[in-house]
Amino acid sequence: MAMENSRKKQVYLFYCDECEDLARKVASQSDFINLQTIKWRSFADGFPNIFINNAQDLRGQHVAFLASFSSQAVIFEQLSVIYALPRLFVASFTLVLPFFPTGSFERMEEEGDVATAFTLARMLTNIPISRGGPTSLVIYDIHALQERFYFGDHVLPVFETGIPLLKQRLHQLSDSDKIVIAFPDDGAWKRFHKQLDRFPTVVCAKVREGDKRIVRIKEGNPSGCHVVIVDDLVQSGGTLIECQKVLAAHGAAKVSAYVTHGVFPKRSWERFMHKKDCSENAFAYFWITDSCPMTVKDIANKAPFEVISLAGSIADALQI
Repeated sequence: MAMENSRKKQVYLFYCDECEDLARKVASQSDFINLQTIKWRSFADGFPNIFINNAQDLRGQHVAFLASFSSQAVIFEQLSVIYALPRLFVASFTLVLPFFPTGSFERMEEEGDVATAFTLARMLTNIPISRGGPTSLVIYDIHALQERFYFGDHVLPVFETGIPLLKQRLHQLSDSDKIVIAFPDDGAWKRFHKQLDRFPTVVCAKVREGDKRIVRIKEGNPSGCHVVIVDDLVQSGGTLIECQKVLAAHGAAKVSAYVTHGVFPKRSWERFMHKKDCSENAFAYFWITDSCPMTVKDIANKAPFEVISLAGSIADALQI
């Protein structure tokens, strides 16, 4: 143990306001992570007036920043800090961006489409090189693995996943021997099936019937099982709801859902809440991680939601 600890590095961890709770959880995982603070202020015109506390003490230290690009409004102020930290003669710099928000806008379907995943990747590629070399960029369950190639040589993307944390939670369930994993489409199957290959699977697909696109089961049998729908993120939740209906119609005993990123714009999480005096709710559990801090606050103590924290995984990633 002493030998292992001697190889670990002390990390000075900064964070944005939204990520304070997650940052404190990360720091509680290890004596080698030291929380640092930033004064997030604004000038009268609304533009950022930011001060990095104890900047002189960062020379020669391993430094990290925990970011949340939850809206366009906060990206500029966080990028200002992200660009500044590596210039303070730090030994290395790690950016932890659990949710890469433009990841699902990664391709062009017709001339004129703007692939904003590439835009954000270029912005992060321009992070200055620190004394230790390129920035390590930690992202969880990015929408498409090929987005790795959107980043230039000034950053080293480290793609992590929340799936091991989900597997731990599933093994704790009383009906863990009855779990079947369902994928809402072929994309989710391609993305996650190798990590969940010890579970029986169901694959759903959207098929066109007249002017409508209907969810159907493409392969697998959910009958009598606790079916867990797995995907990287949820927005409105419409596809998950349609999948639940189809799985229940085919005999699923229970249906739950897991997404790494609970985006839920316009409070769309309300569609999934358990209703009082209702003996049958559509979802037994809905697991999300704390990659989207604003959502975590919104759904706290509301069934069927349960938060699986990335804190331990992030603490480990900071030692890479």
